[in-house]
Amino acid sequence: MATHLDLEEQEQLDQLKHFWAQYGNLITWVLIAALGSYAAWNGWAWWQRDQAVKAGAMYDELDKAVRASDADRAAAVFNGLKERYPRTAFAQQGALLLAKLQFDKGQTEPARTTLAWVADNAKEDEYQASARLRLAGLLMDQKQYDEALKQLDGANAKAFEALVADRRGDILLAQGKKDDARAAYTKAWQAMPPAVDYRRLVEAKLTALGAPPPAAAAPVPGASK
Repeated sequence: MATHLDLEEQEQLDQLKHFWAQYGNLITWVLIAALGSYAAWNGWAWWQRDQAVKAGAMYDELDKAVRASDADRAAAVFNGLKERYPRTAFAQQGALLLAKLQFDKGQTEPARTTLAWVADNAKEDEYQASARLRLAGLLMDQKQYDEALKQLDGANAKAFEALVADRRGDILLAQGKKDDARAAYTKAWQAMPPAVDYRRLVEAKLTALGAPPPAAAAPVPGASK
């Protein structure tokens, strides 16, 4: 009986050796790849968290400089932030903060450069659209109308659709293209929720161009009594 079991175990062992000789390397490499991927994913997640923590600390420093109205200090911190952690949301948010301070300080060209960086490097459409919208405003003030319109062409975030159309109307009106401006304002008015106060300003622009929106043009019931 023992001999029979020994022979059966030996046969199974021989089969296992044969299987491993044929497929052992493949199984080993698959396991290595799987474990390597898992380790890489954990390493990537740790790296992202580490980057976010460090970028967040620099953003706090930049925010303090902005609140202190220290444009030079804010610009210096931002330069470090974009060089070390350019892919983080903190870098994009920091750039928008800095650009506003630079604009308020009358530093138009530095503000333009900062906004252009966000427009070219932002991963999220919302940050990119916000930067392009502000940049278009700067370019309009400098009477660089065609370049301003190009910036708006690249602002594709759905949430900014109404504001982009409104800014487009401003630029077209500055160019003397009243019909095109009217069409842009109409698009902005239609895309903007009625509860948004800014919609009244767009309505005023349309009224000034002789094309009040239907709701604004409609007579108030009982007004003639």
